[in-house]
Amino acid sequence: MQIWVDADACPKVIRDILFRAAKRVKVNITLVANRTMRVPASHYIKTILVPSGLDVADEQILQLVQSGDLVVTADIPFASAVIEQGAVVLTPRGRVYTKDNIGEQLSIRNFMDELRGSGVETGGPSRLNNKDREIFANELNKFLTSD
Repeated sequence: MQIWVDADACPKVIRDILFRAAKRVKVNITLVANRTMRVPASHYIKTILVPSGLDVADEQILQLVQSGDLVVTADIPFASAVIEQGAVVLTPRGRVYTKDNIGEQLSIRNFMDELRGSGVETGGPSRLNNKDREIFANELNKFLTSD
């Protein structure tokens, strides 16, 4: 089992939770990004630097992810592709995307995109707060301790 992180947009506080988990349960974590990232020295944590460009990190993860892996991302279309490959998706806010709920999430995302495209101000996501971090850590722990 491997954890893949769509790291360009992953908040530092979430990466820190992942780093602690890697050391605690000895799970391999790979951050994929188009910029250099500082990570703690660990046999369980590595980075893959990809060229800049739209969805380059996503494509790299899709080439490497395997069934049963965990991918951390907030990108809903990417999450859908990951789920099709048999992996599990956890958002930085602690939401688990599955085959059962990704279709609804895609529909909502597409609807909001249409609204923005027609000039409607929809606002962005709220700031990540302590409750979001707690939910993420709890869901990550569930994943890491499940059989």
